[in-house]
Amino acid sequence: MMKQFLKLMIAAVMLGVPAQAQENGPLRIEITEGIIEPMPIAIPGFVAENAGAEAFAQQLTQVVTSDLVGSGLFRNIDPAAYIGSVTNFNAPVSFPDWKAINAQALITGAVSLTDDNQMVVKFRLFDVFGQETLLGLQFAASSQSWRRMSHKVADQVYARLTGEDPYFDSRVVYIAEEGPKNDRKKRLAVMDYDGANTRYLTGSDDIVLAPRFSPNAREIIYTSYETGVPQVFLMNVDTLSRRVLDSERNMTFAPRFSPDGRKVVMSLSSGAKSDLYSFDIATGQKTQLTNTSAIDTAPSYSPDGSQIVFESDRGGGQQIYVMPANGGPAQRISFGTGRYGTPVWSPRGDMIAFTNISGGRFHIGVMRTDGSQEKLLTGSFLDEGPTWSPNGRVIMFFRETQGSDGAPSLFSVDVTGQFLKKVATPTFGSDPAWSGLLE
Repeated sequence: MMKQFLKLMIAAVMLGVPAQAQENGPLRIEITEGIIEPMPIAIPGFVAENAGAEAFAQQLTQVVTSDLVGSGLFRNIDPAAYIGSVTNFNAPVSFPDWKAINAQALITGAVSLTDDNQMVVKFRLFDVFGQETLLGLQFAASSQSWRRMSHKVADQVYARLTGEDPYFDSRVVYIAEEGPKNDRKKRLAVMDYDGANTRYLTGSDDIVLAPRFSPNAREIIYTSYETGVPQVFLMNVDTLSRRVLDSERNMTFAPRFSPDGRKVVMSLSSGAKSDLYSFDIATGQKTQLTNTSAIDTAPSYSPDGSQIVFESDRGGGQQIYVMPANGGPAQRISFGTGRYGTPVWSPRGDMIAFTNISGGRFHIGVMRTDGSQEKLLTGSFLDEGPTWSPNGRVIMFFRETQGSDGAPSLFSVDVTGQFLKKVATPTFGSDPAWSGLLE
């Protein structure tokens, strides 16, 4: 399925939209750090324009609604409150009907199937009180890709109404776990960002950890114990072919791609210490970046590739440091209470997400790249492993419950600390890593 997704070509064309609607209209959500009142929207069921499209129209409406409402920025008005209806995609909109139920935005759509199993999805976004069309697009692709087209529709609406980059058409690689806590089986798995379409990439015979997507989402790096010691493997997602990244087969772990996808930075262990190395994927050449008696690990590049944030106990405790990407003096940036680890640079470049352990609890938090404006977003028995959405607005992580039957699950939270929600997966899930938007 991933192969199909990666090779998918979704053709998009603009529908007829009045010229003035191409410009920024008055309807827009201003995302701030404060409490946000979700925008009330109406999403009538997409119209099935020919036989066989009914189920797709219903499913597509559900996914679009789930994406937008799940962001926490939109509130779907109960269809039972609707005065108007949409049975013809091209019929004029009766704005008073939607204004009467206080719908700020209206999304109408239609789905049709062609003889060669192609699906055509059309939608329009209206500013109800402004009585104008904000956006109109048409997508065409294989009907098997209906879910991706749903995410595409939601992405377009989200971007138009927030002015932010979207994140719905993306994937997450994570560790799928099953069995009792003292004999847990772990596999690599990929899924849609919302937990749908799970596909397992490895068997459960070996322990696997810390998977990460390449920038184009066609490769994954991860740590595996299949050779008896932890080593970083590189896997092609289409073919599932893989290889050990370090030809000298050292103990390597905690890998992360560079922004251009040409290098991997990771830890290489020697005795009781570990240092950071960058590996050139094409040549196999490795470059040592740190050389201390400490444990340096969990590196993550800045989006421009010029710096690396990582965790280290070089100061006597587990803290977060930033250094040039080619090595050099490291600057400590975490100075709050407790220990800090698993730092990840935001794709926007403005923040670093991290795990904080203090007061007997684990927290997911964010701070500016100089360590200022630290904010803890969550807290529990064990919250760990933050990863950013492609637009840098949402953080996914895993939360493990306490006790002998304790098990991990995936959660997401807005960067403001709001909209905490569980991400449904078929089994226990840990160590998620978000891809960028799919091509």
